[in-house]
Amino acid sequence: MMTAGSSGPPVPEAKKVLRPAAEERWADELAALAAADAQRGAEIPQGWRLSPHSVRAFIVGDEDLGIARKFYGDDPLVDRAIVTLLGRQGLMLVGEPGTAKSMLSELLAAAVCGASTLTIQGSAGTTEDHVRYSWNYALLIAEGPTRRALVPSPVYQAMEQGSIVRFEEITRCPPEIQDTLVSVLSEKQLMVPELGDGFRVSAAQGFNVIATANLRDRGVHEMSSALKRRFNFETVRPIADRAFEADLIARALDAELGEQRVPMSPRYSTSWSPPSPTCAPGPRRPVPRSSAPRPSCPPPRPSTSVWLRR
Repeated sequence: MMTAGSSGPPVPEAKKVLRPAAEERWADELAALAAADAQRGAEIPQGWRLSPHSVRAFIVGDEDLGIARKFYGDDPLVDRAIVTLLGRQGLMLVGEPGTAKSMLSELLAAAVCGASTLTIQGSAGTTEDHVRYSWNYALLIAEGPTRRALVPSPVYQAMEQGSIVRFEEITRCPPEIQDTLVSVLSEKQLMVPELGDGFRVSAAQGFNVIATANLRDRGVHEMSSALKRRFNFETVRPIADRAFEADLIARALDAELGEQRVPMSPRYSTSWSPPSPTCAPGPRRPVPRSSAPRPSCPPPRPSTSVWLRR
């Protein structure tokens, strides 16, 4: 894009982000809730951006303040999740796939600390470095173990900043990787022995962990009892009303895609019903078998290695 009389190279227009973070997408609502807290003198916990009342309003909506509802489910579940975070207890959201566990954890992190991007994605390839810290090996060879050579993990950053770290699909990690969180959740400290002199990172006010796990999925590992005791488990259940769920999906697609949205299949509309059969199934007839002999199969072809050895 060039202006009249400009001789420099064209400046590219700002690209629209495909999926902005929750704190960016609803920045106006978060600012309105913060202003409402200041106006009524609400008590805000240490390390939090909003009061517990405003955190709840951000998730389930508030018509008086013009806050849209974002999580459709069990409202008491949201209350228990907020109380768990107030008590500095780790929060574990479990449930079937597709029940908005990750969305709820993102909304909680955005409302409590204003940052939902400190995330660890659990998988079979997750290592201890993803949970604790790693090293810039070029600096490590040149300078040795220093603070400049250390690469902090999302947990490390959240402890320093006093933020919430999200651990998605934690049960997909091997048990020994999961147990890395035991000392972090109990002692709120992370040891870095490579830096010497008992160097450790102590969690600032506001630090906590929100983890998610699927109940019915393959490739998951059992959590140790020690780690389970550090979490408060809350089950996120699916929406029971099929018509209401279809309406939510249609509204979300309209908001995201607009005119580009493909019409929803009649199968998922509220008026759809299974088609009735045109005729009743009759008795099965025996299939006649041919009396001709079956052709014999050709002999197997030798493998390539056999041909190469000849």
